[in-house]
Amino acid sequence: MGVDILSYVFSFVVYVLLQGLVLNHINFLGEVNPYLYVLFILHLPTGWNRTVVQVLAFLLGLSIDFFSGTIGVNAGATLLLGFLKPHMDKIFSPREDNKMIVPGFRSYGTNTFIQYASILVLAHHIALFALSAFTFSKLHLVLFKGVCSTLFTLLLIFIIEHYRSNRRIDD
Repeated sequence: MGVDILSYVFSFVVYVLLQGLVLNHINFLGEVNPYLYVLFILHLPTGWNRTVVQVLAFLLGLSIDFFSGTIGVNAGATLLLGFLKPHMDKIFSPREDNKMIVPGFRSYGTNTFIQYASILVLAHHIALFALSAFTFSKLHLVLFKGVCSTLFTLLLIFIIEHYRSNRRIDD
């Protein structure tokens, strides 16, 4: 159990630093950013205590806000992601007991994981850009940036998942 906690702490730090130092500076077409840090929340095992997931989501979002210079925008969107994750786990998890499965291509199946990740990432990104815009008059821009950034983020997630699933088979 101690090794698992250390690997999650290490993963948390890596995602925060990768997002804050590298990915926040990528602007594709001036509007589209990858938000790969959401993969940390997606990879939390099913069956974890909801409060722990919420606290980790909030801390992750707050850490990203620190690097981004935003005040609570990422924390709010990531908190929504942490709230939705257990519900999506129940819907998409391949086992009925829903205990300690790390979502991914191998555990959920490729198509199921794509659906799972797409819903959660889109919800996060729409919330992120809606909180950032803080007005309904820019709804078209929120949707455009949300969908485009979701596609970019999902592309990175699927590349990582493809690597992870192939690597585990070879091990």
